[in-house]
Amino acid sequence: MVGLRKPKYRARLARNAEDIKAAQRLRYLAFVDAADPDGRDCDAFDPICRHILIEEVRGGRLVCCFRLLPLDCGQDLPKSYSAQYYELSRLHDYPGRMVEMGRFCILPGLRDADILRLAWSEMARFVDENGVDMLFGCASFHGVDADAYADAFAMLRDRHLAPKRWLPRVKAPDVFRFARRLRRAPDAKRAMLTMPPLLRSYLAMGGWVSDHAVVDRDLGTLHVFTGLEIADIPPGRAARLRAIAGG
Repeated sequence: MVGLRKPKYRARLARNAEDIKAAQRLRYLAFVDAADPDGRDCDAFDPICRHILIEEVRGGRLVCCFRLLPLDCGQDLPKSYSAQYYELSRLHDYPGRMVEMGRFCILPGLRDADILRLAWSEMARFVDENGVDMLFGCASFHGVDADAYADAFAMLRDRHLAPKRWLPRVKAPDVFRFARRLRRAPDAKRAMLTMPPLLRSYLAMGGWVSDHAVVDRDLGTLHVFTGLEIADIPPGRAARLRAIAGG
């Protein structure tokens, strides 16, 4: 695998029901209750998505997973998970192919940048093989205390809001309208320290977010709609991801 010396991890598509159950168990540990290894996080979108698993090469332990829902164009957005929480009519006329990435999680307590790097390389592979023009999803902050992420939200407001032509409107009943409510200037260092790693990656590649966060009390998260037009990814970063995916 180019770019990862002596790779510790491998990525593959879920092949059967047992693979999907393993992903659901990991999601439960990450999002619901890390003390209960027998629970599973399941929903109605699992059967229509493709599930990517990242495992340790030695031993095969599952350390990361996420799911992908390909859509032919913006008219298909009502089929997506994100459409439950965001009013996406401004994106309905988007002409290109789209893919929703969801339920991204890493085994609690495990910190290794190579996992996220490999996950994005697999996304690059999928994008290239399927002619995808836009990647989107819900990027989550742990917990529902918006004050804990005030600097991160202020930075999103100042630097990373969606273009007006794509900006999602409010749909969920419980939201934090950070673009309206926050008046503070962000502390850049504190903002980046509290920004979720997945969201940092989106932003580094030219991604943008909704102007509000949805409060999801079932999963204990705050999440923002996140979009990334593939043509906006800096060429150098895109080349590095493709090199890893092709290794």
